[in-house]
Amino acid sequence: MSGEREAPRQLSRLPKAHLHLHFTGSMRHSTLLELAERDGIALPDSLVEEWPPRLSAADEKGWFRFQRLYDVARSVLRTEADVRRLVLEAAQDDVADGGRWLEIQVDPSGYAARFGGVTAFTDLVLDAVREAAESTGLGIALVIAANRTRHPLDARTLARLAAQYTGRGVVGFGLSNDERRGETEDFAPAFAIAERAGLALVPHGGELRGPDHVRTCLDTLHADRLGHGVRSAEDLVLLEQLVERGVALEVCPVSNVALGVYSDLSSVPLPTLLEAGATVALGADDPLLFGSRLTAQYATMRAAHDLDDVQLAELARMSVRASRAPSDVRAAVLADIDAWLDLDPPLDPPLDGV
Repeated sequence: MSGEREAPRQLSRLPKAHLHLHFTGSMRHSTLLELAERDGIALPDSLVEEWPPRLSAADEKGWFRFQRLYDVARSVLRTEADVRRLVLEAAQDDVADGGRWLEIQVDPSGYAARFGGVTAFTDLVLDAVREAAESTGLGIALVIAANRTRHPLDARTLARLAAQYTGRGVVGFGLSNDERRGETEDFAPAFAIAERAGLALVPHGGELRGPDHVRTCLDTLHADRLGHGVRSAEDLVLLEQLVERGVALEVCPVSNVALGVYSDLSSVPLPTLLEAGATVALGADDPLLFGSRLTAQYATMRAAHDLDDVQLAELARMSVRASRAPSDVRAAVLADIDAWLDLDPPLDPPLDGV
């Protein structure tokens, strides 16, 4: 957009929902360092002096390095108090970014050995979620995600687990990790279990693989939302189908660039998605590894694509509409987004535009 316009409003005050945030990846960098020092865990330089790490997922070796760093970070969570701290701090950070509703994604099998099994760990996280919600006022729900590098039968176990907690804090079922691994069709039975339970179906797709994999997620997993889904922009016919079906895209611009999906933030095809009428919810993915949280996703897209406050407010509305927040929460947040637009912009906005 060209021409003169008023100073931008502060994006950290824009009410929004956060639909793409991974559990361990939500950890504060300072917390990672503190917990590692407490237990004498040696962290690689890329998680200490060279943080945030330089990452790429262009090939299998690059993804392996990313996953290794994630596994190292997970290893510092040793006690129930650590888990509660992570959830509370993630909630506090979202609130500071204008977050009003959070759906945090976790694979309980990655923590089961240390915390007494998948059910015990899920109970612990849900209890931590309740505490954090009461403390911060943020609405929080859980998405249980299977790991596509594990056997599809493991995914069925997790889908049954998620189904048991429907209405008790779990709102969705996902499929994460490198989407180039495994056969997506093999996870269809797990997603059928989650679908029968009324959970949101939110597999990763359309980031490291292109439009064909998005179609697979739609046709075999019946996706309601797509983790990332950004490469749908490469196929306008597919994009039209996504719009017709009302499938939302959880777009994470900073991680897309960090992993080498796009060369720079201006190449993230957000305008193409929006012009087609797609529902887009911006997310931070793994702030611990990518170095930026929720408001930064809005700020980078504002800068890269010259979005005005009306467009940014609509992005926030779409995040709320695509969520599984209760109707009263949705209504309140949508009203507050309108109020944000009605405010006069600050006379001296922050230098970073946030």
